[in-house]
Amino acid sequence: MIPKLPHHLAFPDPRSASEEGIVAFGGDLSPSRLMMAYRMGIFPWYSPGDPILWWSPDPRLILVPAEFKLHRSLRKKLHSFDIRFDTAFSEVIRECARIPRKKQKGSWIVPEMVDAYEELFALGYAHSVEAYRDGELVGGLYGVLVGKVFCGESMFAKVSDASKAALAALIAKTEEWEIDFIDCQVPTQHLKSLGAKEVSREEFLARLALAIGRNHLV
Repeated sequence: MIPKLPHHLAFPDPRSASEEGIVAFGGDLSPSRLMMAYRMGIFPWYSPGDPILWWSPDPRLILVPAEFKLHRSLRKKLHSFDIRFDTAFSEVIRECARIPRKKQKGSWIVPEMVDAYEELFALGYAHSVEAYRDGELVGGLYGVLVGKVFCGESMFAKVSDASKAALAALIAKTEEWEIDFIDCQVPTQHLKSLGAKEVSREEFLARLALAIGRNHLV
């Protein structure tokens, strides 16, 4: 049975997740709870009208900067985008919520999620990468920086390769931000084609512990 979160700040061991990867349900999206979740390798993901679901899937998808595949076709297009960081977080998360997804009705980025991550951004935990063309925001991504891990949440593109250009810019930024790897959460062929790989939950948690400077997570 999937446990309900208590009122105080606490999460079950992510290793106790259900077969689907659900750790718990309920709670809230306060900054303190969200950051505790990310530090434990847990993230929220749920549909409108449902309770908040907290996940730690197995396997997990990660992208190590040195393994990013910058294909020649993308390299040629990078100059056509003006890349910026943290200048339009609200616009990026709202565009991510609006963009239709294949085999998905509506968006999991519900209004309370938007509010919660905007608060994380105001506190300096969340970040966005924006791709502009001719002054118009045409792509981007956002996520949460936890220690030396960038926890990617979502990306969007209004024109071809705009989100990939934003990701390439983030990869270029990893050395400055001292990022060990990007947490891509759930496996997708799109991200795998760019060099992301699946690792077990155990390996992910071990990597995360090292990246946030702890010997263990729970």
